[in-house]
This record gives sequence, structure tokens and C-alpha cells, in this order.
Amino acid sequence: MAIVVTLDEMLHLRRMTLTELSTRVGITLANLSILKTGKARGLRFQTLAAICAALDCQPGDILRFDPTIAEIEDESSNADSSNPKGA
Repeated sequence: MAIVVTLDEMLHLRRMTLTELSTRVGITLANLSILKTGKARGLRFQTLAAICAALDCQPGDILRFDPTIAEIEDESSNADSSNPKGA
């Protein structure tokens, strides 16, 4: 996905652990970990707002767009579709 999560960097800047953020925001540690590692498929605005409030930051401080990642994913997707199963 072309969206890169930089939550880890903001946590480091704020000298806050993921566990502490979890307690402040009311989101499970497991769900925050999924978000932090970039494996989340979506994010509610309410959750984003709570995280930003706890970290005293803006959404752009923890999320960024990297179009080169989308290009890499498109290329690997095209390679998979050009090689049908069973061939």
C-alpha cells in the first residue's frame, strides 16, 4: 500500500511506548501493533483523531504517501497475473 505508517517514529519522539499509547487511546495493543507495522488495511478517522490527540500531532506526522510503493506493488501484481496458475 502506498500509505506508510510512521507511528513508531512519533512514539520515539514523544518518548512514549506502544503500551502507554494503547492505554491513553483505548485501543488494544494488538491493533496498534498491526497499525504500527503497516499491516492495517484501514483506519477510522475517530481512531486517527484519538492517536493524534494522545501524541499531540497531526495525521501527516504519522501517515505519509509514497507512490513508489504503489508502483512496486502494481509491478508484482502484474507479474502474478501474467503467470496463470497451472502453467
